[in-house]
Amino acid sequence: MKRILDVKISPIQFFRQVRQEVKKITWPTRKEVTQVTTVVLIIVALAAAFFFMVDVVLAWAVKLVLGLGA
Repeated sequence: MKRILDVKISPIQFFRQVRQEVKKITWPTRKEVTQVTTVVLIIVALAAAFFFMVDVVLAWAVKLVLGLGA
């Protein structure tokens, strides 16, 4: 029984198929890339601020519990 993985094609044929598949891709516009990048940067900044605040509160709580001052 022939498996799909056993099919061999020439390197030239492979790159032709790759080129055909790349032509089918719908690439995002510059505006879409800019918008999505902005959203990602905002979310990363918010997450960083949130985890910084959690770290500060937990550090304060640990110092308070261990009697190291507050």
